[in-house]
Amino acid sequence: MTAPERLTVRGPEDILGFIPHTLGYWPASSLVAMTLHGTRLGATLRLDLPEPPVQADPRAFARAVRRYLESDQHADGSLLVLFADDATAVPSGYQPLLSQVRSVLDRAGMPVREAWCVGDEYWRDAFCSDPACCPFPGRPVQQIRDSTLNAEMVYRGSSVGPAPRAVRAAAPAVPALHRAAVLEAEAAWAEELAGRTADRAQFNAVLDCWESLLGMPESEPWLPEVERDAFLRASLLFTVWRDAVLIMAAAGRHAAEAGAEQFGVLDGGVDAEGTAGPHELPPVLPPALAAEQPASGPLRIVPSNKVPGRRAESRPRVTAGAAAPGYGEVLMGVAPQLPHWTGLDRLDRIFEQLSALGGQPAAAAFTGRGWIAWCRGRGSYAAAYLDQALEIEPDYRLAGLLLELVGRGGICGWAARKEAAWQKFRDEPAPPPR
Repeated sequence: MTAPERLTVRGPEDILGFIPHTLGYWPASSLVAMTLHGTRLGATLRLDLPEPPVQADPRAFARAVRRYLESDQHADGSLLVLFADDATAVPSGYQPLLSQVRSVLDRAGMPVREAWCVGDEYWRDAFCSDPACCPFPGRPVQQIRDSTLNAEMVYRGSSVGPAPRAVRAAAPAVPALHRAAVLEAEAAWAEELAGRTADRAQFNAVLDCWESLLGMPESEPWLPEVERDAFLRASLLFTVWRDAVLIMAAAGRHAAEAGAEQFGVLDGGVDAEGTAGPHELPPVLPPALAAEQPASGPLRIVPSNKVPGRRAESRPRVTAGAAAPGYGEVLMGVAPQLPHWTGLDRLDRIFEQLSALGGQPAAAAFTGRGWIAWCRGRGSYAAAYLDQALEIEPDYRLAGLLLELVGRGGICGWAARKEAAWQKFRDEPAPPPR
């Protein structure tokens, strides 16, 4: 959801009410830091708090906060919010940590303008001890939930979802009969496609299917369809197609095809006269997806029809022009300058449905969701999805590599640049003038 116009903050309650909408959930045992560009909010960072009392040297934690926020090169100030069970106990347990973070950010040119502690029942200023200004135990948290900006976000369609650790509980329910039918069809498709991963015609047909689904309107519901769901899940079993789908959603069809050509993983094609090679088989698709494809060439439709059709004309879709970004550049968020966020949002919703069916393809779907969450700058969700992928397939290489990257604090290139970063809202709220 995006807001069509700028949202104005009228007080601390609005900023605090905005944070759960930015993160997607109400944080717990967390430090949230937000950069400022003058009077406008910039990037949002959430870090797990160390267990109280804080025994370790807080300087390492403070340096980590600074390192993250420095990726916002236009930041000239910051805000700190500490979320804990009991905001009234924060001064004794976390005061040294907050003071160290404030000192480090002040020296880094991002002075902390405000800091608050939010508990389960009360919230208060983190550094003010004047009872006339900030009486004990603080203000009711309900003021945050009832804030004007929070109400505005809800009115515009934004919602605060479950925390990352609860993503399993939020998985869509799948009827048992549909799941059984999909898994049975999926096994047949996996066998049918196993020898086709290097086939350029089949590669193009698979991308055609995914491309048509990525172009579906956001308002169009995802309705269960056995053969379609089975085919999509089976296609994710093969690295060549899985990677191409991720790249296509973020950087377009040209980048997906160019990368496959660069890696030399595709065979077949057409000769100088445009005739299909003698050993090339026509691509296969389920009826539900084949019906959506343009009539650019014949397709073999299975399993409804096991009789091969005419030969498909296989044409690489890589065209002359600007060089397409490489797979590595796209996966790290280095290129393109601005990803296709609509495509990634749609792919995330498709992966959500496909992962709910369980089984081996769910590891690929959870890995894709983890990568998309990382691209959005939501490391907590990324780690949760990647953990689920590794629970299904402990040796799933892409999930393991991405989880290591997230664990080291790596930031996606798009998330590090404000002009490219994913934004749930078109305009961020502006803090009130001091």
